[in-house]
Amino acid sequence: MATGTTTRDRLLAAAADLFYREGVTATGVERLCTTAGVSKRSMYQLFPTKDALVAEALATVGPETNRMFLPDDSETRPRERILHVFRSQESLASQPGFLGCRFVNTATDLRDPSHPASAVARDFKQQLTDWFAAEARAAGAADPALLARQLTMVFDGFAARAIVTGTDLADLSVTTASTLLDAAGVR
Repeated sequence: MATGTTTRDRLLAAAADLFYREGVTATGVERLCTTAGVSKRSMYQLFPTKDALVAEALATVGPETNRMFLPDDSETRPRERILHVFRSQESLASQPGFLGCRFVNTATDLRDPSHPASAVARDFKQQLTDWFAAEARAAGAADPALLARQLTMVFDGFAARAIVTGTDLADLSVTTASTLLDAAGVR
């Protein structure tokens, strides 16, 4: 636990970590509070429900999660920027502790599209899709919105496949994304 962090910060960090590693429904309030080093009373003073904490924890780590995949330059051609996302994902999937996409994991674990955290998950997945659409548009794709949805499907599918079968997928998402880009006329 880092010094100088607030009770709220500790709860959010512990929640983000535990919900990713162990799942939302499998992580009880007692375990969460013990890990964060706070009382249940303190947790409920900061977050009215566990559901509110789940949503806030996901919203807190969401921007950094998406940034891990996106290139940090604007000089590269859009096609290469898009493929960078898939190379980054494949690299991350080969690391110990990779457990898939935290947004998809949360939404499927909750199984409730009206849950506040499901809304947060949808928002961050939509941000990635919107980024793909903007890059596809800049690259001159005939139907950037369709291509963006397809690329997001490859992204999500790769994460799920890596969990189910292991991470030895040998550039499968990069190859698949490249094929979609070729078909859309993005060179």
